[in-house]
Amino acid sequence: MATTKQIWMMAAAAMVLGMRAAWAGDLQTAQPSAAKAPAATAANREIVVSVEDRKLALVENGQVVKVYSVAVGKASTPSPVGTFSIKRRVANPTYHHDGKTIPPGPGNPVGTRWMGLSIKGYGIHGTNEPKSIGRAASHGCIRMAKADLEELYPLVEVGDTVEIVGQRDEETARLFGTGLTPAGAAQIELAAKSAAPAVTAAAKDAAVAAEARVPATQRSAEAAAAAIVTGAL
Repeated sequence: MATTKQIWMMAAAAMVLGMRAAWAGDLQTAQPSAAKAPAATAANREIVVSVEDRKLALVENGQVVKVYSVAVGKASTPSPVGTFSIKRRVANPTYHHDGKTIPPGPGNPVGTRWMGLSIKGYGIHGTNEPKSIGRAASHGCIRMAKADLEELYPLVEVGDTVEIVGQRDEETARLFGTGLTPAGAAQIELAAKSAAPAVTAAAKDAAVAAEARVPATQRSAEAAAAAIVTGAL
């Protein structure tokens, strides 16, 4: 049976342990909590295709990351216009169509990458006809050159928005530059060529008039100097 002295010693020990536990709790509460790192904000990513410009832009948070030349649908099989999304991403796809199966390789019509859209049967892909890039030549899909396609592929994800614009508007003018349609640019070039003969004729007339105002003695000296230089060559 414990003596009175032992009982007091056990009580004192319990009191000390309790105080230590309380101090530890106070210290833990007083420690500043580590600041939580802000969650990374996902980029607002979008692919914009201008059928009229035959260009594709990768846009993140409203800023153009890269612009690529592409082939779009020809008149008989136009590219679909509207807002879609990427549904599938396939590297080195096998091509199936009309009972034909073409394995990955140089002869594959969709190239080395396929980004299928939310509209069935259409996608962004490569081509085994690189000369078609920049033209209205596809069956409605968006074709890209191999190097461009393989650069774009890892930069986009399933779920990203794809906007295909049929006619040039303010958005495509901002993304792709000059604001001129290919037809408009061609018209300006044609007008410049048509004006060239008139400009040349006017320049010749001005030169003749300027020559008439030069004193005869100066013209003779200039002619002699020209003859010497010509002979030296």
